[in-house]
Amino acid sequence: MSLEEKINADLKTAMLAKEEATVRALRAVKSALLLAKTSGGGTVTADDEIKMLQKLVKQRKESVDIYKTQNREDLAKTEIEEIAVIEKYLPAQLSEEQVRAELNEIIASTGAKGPSDLGKVMGAASKKFAGRADNKLVSQLVKDLLSGQ
Repeated sequence: MSLEEKINADLKTAMLAKEEATVRALRAVKSALLLAKTSGGGTVTADDEIKMLQKLVKQRKESVDIYKTQNREDLAKTEIEEIAVIEKYLPAQLSEEQVRAELNEIIASTGAKGPSDLGKVMGAASKKFAGRADNKLVSQLVKDLLSGQ
C-alpha cells in the first residue's frame, strides 16, 4: 500500500471517528503529496515522501517554538498533535546514542581529523541517515565529535 493510499484510508477512518487533530494532519499530508505529484511530473518516490513528511514535521516544530515564545500554548498544542500524527508515517528515528556510534564509524572511514572536515562527514552522514535521524542533531553531534578529537 502506497503512502497516498494509506493516508486516504486513515483520513477516512479519522473522519468517521471525528478525530479533528488526525484529520487536520492527514489533510496537510495529502495536500503536500498532491502538490509534490503535480509539480514533480506525476511521480513521487519513497524518498521524496519521507523528505516531504520530514519537512512537514520540521515546519510544525518551528511553529511550536514560535508559539511557545509568544505564550500561545493553545496554538502550540494543535501543532504538537499534528506532529504526533505525521511522525507515525516516518521511519523510526535513531536514538542519539545510535547516531553517535554511527557517526564515529563515518568519521573513522572518511579520515576526518577536525572541524574543517565537517562537510565531508555531513555528506556521508546525510546519505546514511536519510530520514532516520534529525539533521539538526546529526550536525550538532558531528561538530562536537570533530572538535573533541
